[in-house]
Amino acid sequence: MRAISFHRHLVLVVALSVGFLLPGEGWGQLVPNLGGQRVGISAFQFLKLGVGARAIGLGETFVAIANDASALYWNPAGLVQFSDNQVLVGHTEYVLDIKHEFLGAAIHVTPSDAVGFAITALRTQDQEITTETQPFGTGQFYSYGDFAAAVSYSRKMTDQFSFGVTVRYIEETLDVLKMRGTVVDLGTYYWTGIGTSRFAVVVTNFGPDVAPTGQVTVFGGDQVNSFQSFSPPTQFKIGFALDPVQSADQRVTASIELQHPNDNAENLHMGVEYSWNNWLSLRAGVRRTIGEPLFGRDNTTASDFTLGIGINAPTALTDLKFDYAYAHFNDLGSVHRISLGASF
Repeated sequence: MRAISFHRHLVLVVALSVGFLLPGEGWGQLVPNLGGQRVGISAFQFLKLGVGARAIGLGETFVAIANDASALYWNPAGLVQFSDNQVLVGHTEYVLDIKHEFLGAAIHVTPSDAVGFAITALRTQDQEITTETQPFGTGQFYSYGDFAAAVSYSRKMTDQFSFGVTVRYIEETLDVLKMRGTVVDLGTYYWTGIGTSRFAVVVTNFGPDVAPTGQVTVFGGDQVNSFQSFSPPTQFKIGFALDPVQSADQRVTASIELQHPNDNAENLHMGVEYSWNNWLSLRAGVRRTIGEPLFGRDNTTASDFTLGIGINAPTALTDLKFDYAYAHFNDLGSVHRISLGASF
């Protein structure tokens, strides 16, 4: 039964990959691009910014790998896929001078149970307020920022199967308006028993609709304190990974992931990591929207490919891991991420 299930999953992944090689028009008729109908319907967009430069360098194909502290974001079931306790600090220089920060810790309380804690923040420089009558600025400024605090739990049910859950409190501030909410991540992780292959299914940012609170004065002096509600950016992800090359001093990890967001088109991510002597890692990843060709420019997504490098530096007290990722954006330039991890 296990082999049959594995082959069904493999056939699905191969079918999706081959689909990208078909003519764009025919494939688009088979799996239509629904992004245009769904864009702009969710709140808390900062939750979609990935953490950990290693995962980003792999093209965000990490739910079926998730073997470091960044699993706090990608797949909570991955917290029991490594045995040491870890701390991860991440910084992202995003577009338009946006700063994105992450701090997380994963602690193993038993060989089969792990807990984690994470804080995420996004901030921008204060922006000058403009109005219909003062389009060049009023001399007053407003601020925008996001904050999230999360707690995770993961348990290894068997040697092959584990699950995890994350509960996350979110807050967004736009001048005098605030949005607050709570979302849940649910993750599973399954070793198929065939070589090093593993399979993961994750649902992230699942929760109720939210609406801003506060009061603003609009042009003409009217006061507005009732606003439309929006859903959080829920995503359903299926990932598959394996290590086709694994020796004493070299390892190659390949991963593929299908993502179904509630506010954009379905997209496919693929990534590969080469590690040498457990010291140096090189990574590359690509993202393609369903209906777009596998090679060339993807005009329907902001970021289409990523590159990354990682260095592991063992010390007498801990193992330090430094990772860097570069993400290419079609129209907005590029995004740089760095992260530093420590094991204890």
